[in-house]
Amino acid sequence: MDLILWRHAEAEAGAPDEPDDDRVLTQKGHKQASRMARWLDQNLPNGCKILVSPAIRTLQTARALDRKFKVHQGLAQDATPASLLAAANWPDNREPVVLVGHQPSLGQLAALLISGVEQDWAIRKGNVWWIAQREGEDASGNFLRAVMAPELITK
Repeated sequence: MDLILWRHAEAEAGAPDEPDDDRVLTQKGHKQASRMARWLDQNLPNGCKILVSPAIRTLQTARALDRKFKVHQGLAQDATPASLLAAANWPDNREPVVLVGHQPSLGQLAALLISGVEQDWAIRKGNVWWIAQREGEDASGNFLRAVMAPELITK
């Protein structure tokens, strides 16, 4: 199984009296989401499942991909690595899954899957970390297949 972690793109700073989930993408964030969506669209299989946090900025990020997705509460801002794994049905799900979510949970999940230890790894805004399970006789562990940043994708 492949698990693709996509951190939401750059969002407006929140006002103290407004819910954090209501923050929207900046103009730069829309460009980041669009660039990353273009790269993902070229590399994701058609049957890929896409799960998105209910926050507006994650919804806007996922919409740039122009594929069907499901909003999943297990990816909300207060998500844990365990809730992200449960949402993705890892490691039992054989189909690739994209999780569009937040820090620090995405970084903690990446650390757990790659190093075996839950640590605070940073995934930059708009970036994708593509993690895969080893298959076959030497199927011990996971590996990092790709890390992609929107600024590396040409227009």
